[in-house]
Amino acid sequence: MNQEKQLKILFVSAEVSPFAKTGGLADVAGSLPQALTELGHDVRIVMPKYKFISHQMETRFDFPITISGRKETAVIRESYVDVNGDNNKKVPVYFIDNYQYFDRDNMYCYFDEVERFAFFCRAVIEMLPGLDFKPDIIHCNDWQTGPIPVLLKEQYSIIPFYEDIATLYTVHNLFYQGNYPKDCLELLGLKEDYFDPDKLEFYGDISFMKAGLVYADIINTVSRTYAREIQTPLYGERMDGILRKRSRDLYGIVNGIHYCDFDPMTDSCILRNYDHQSVENKKENKYALQKTMHLPVGDVPVIGLISRLVDQKGLDLIAEIFEDLMTKDVQFVLLGSGDRYYERFFKDMDKHYPDKIGVYIGFNAALAQQIYAGCDMFLMPSRFEPCGLGQLISLRYGTIPIVRATGGLADTVSNYDPFSKRGNGFVFKEYVAEKLLDAIERALYVYRDRKDLWTDLVKRALESDFSWANSAKEYVELYHTAMGKKSEEEDVQTA
Repeated sequence: MNQEKQLKILFVSAEVSPFAKTGGLADVAGSLPQALTELGHDVRIVMPKYKFISHQMETRFDFPITISGRKETAVIRESYVDVNGDNNKKVPVYFIDNYQYFDRDNMYCYFDEVERFAFFCRAVIEMLPGLDFKPDIIHCNDWQTGPIPVLLKEQYSIIPFYEDIATLYTVHNLFYQGNYPKDCLELLGLKEDYFDPDKLEFYGDISFMKAGLVYADIINTVSRTYAREIQTPLYGERMDGILRKRSRDLYGIVNGIHYCDFDPMTDSCILRNYDHQSVENKKENKYALQKTMHLPVGDVPVIGLISRLVDQKGLDLIAEIFEDLMTKDVQFVLLGSGDRYYERFFKDMDKHYPDKIGVYIGFNAALAQQIYAGCDMFLMPSRFEPCGLGQLISLRYGTIPIVRATGGLADTVSNYDPFSKRGNGFVFKEYVAEKLLDAIERALYVYRDRKDLWTDLVKRALESDFSWANSAKEYVELYHTAMGKKSEEEDVQTA
């Protein structure tokens, strides 16, 4: 297969930055298509048209979708994203609109979630002839898009327009699976024989995630380590058997970040811009952050945390060592929200140690940039982490990550050795609070006692490249692999 061929790629996601976002999926869906476009491919994005999306868009056409024996109208609207800020290069973004399903205040967590995304998946497939766009590959992301591969193979492949479209299914977080009662097969237009362990049945339910894992031509997840981890019972979320069965078709590609959005040399949210040639300017951002968070201003090491406040992110480890951490000459800055227990915990710590802790419960995009730029160290002690973007952004800003070796954290952060001067962060392996504290103490030692080494470490972090450029090329190779597999299957069927 010609690897130089311009591919037609349809990228399907329930959320896409800058239109709608709850997490890292939106960042990937907004950035990866731009990187693929830069490589010369014809990329289109499709997502639901949620009520709060106010971007200007054009109405293209509408058509009926049959769901549970009745007709619902899918309205196709179109907008775009500029490629890396270039007004002359754009990625088309299609929005599937329907008043009943998507004209709501929030994106998720409604009683009819299964029906909403069953409608979305079928509309994605059926809009393509009207757009006169036949993709070589449909790139599906997470559980909301899982039915697309099974619908394509089992219902639409008899139609010539669809017969040779390949699919890639990306797992961003295996924990969220889209599991629903058996009767949702009717919503997908699938017969009862799909309620089978080799098909869509999953512990007495139907699983949208499993539909993608079983029927997509190729599967991938967002780091090589996570691709291995999810084939084990510990990380497999009961899907490990399915993933082991498809291990030959399972790949891992680490996410990148959008370097136009995260650039300490041009970031307008921070006080003083800097790069690897002006590392000394970074300290001014620390002083500004200390003022913002009402902390004493000075050259004390500042540890930052930007996170959902949930157990997955290692918050239980942090809570366990927090009193010990407060005995050290450090400051701690937190931005995030989540479980009320952790919100209360950090608010209480803030009151108890007002000169050492700054806490902001909620989300503030400008403050996040200021934390990335102003902190010396960035904490990510996750129990599991499919990829993680925080450690990539922190490295981009010369803020040294302290992480647990899991998932994408293991693939992107290597432990720093002061003797060999190799590594770009501080890493611990066992999910034990004492090991986290040890990693923090190792970082503090280099910061406090080996200033020359710390400055060199910061410079190398600023020079590292975790942009989408390399990962996008890996995705192109994976698209060709999926297309080759699809072609082989068709040859077998026609033999």
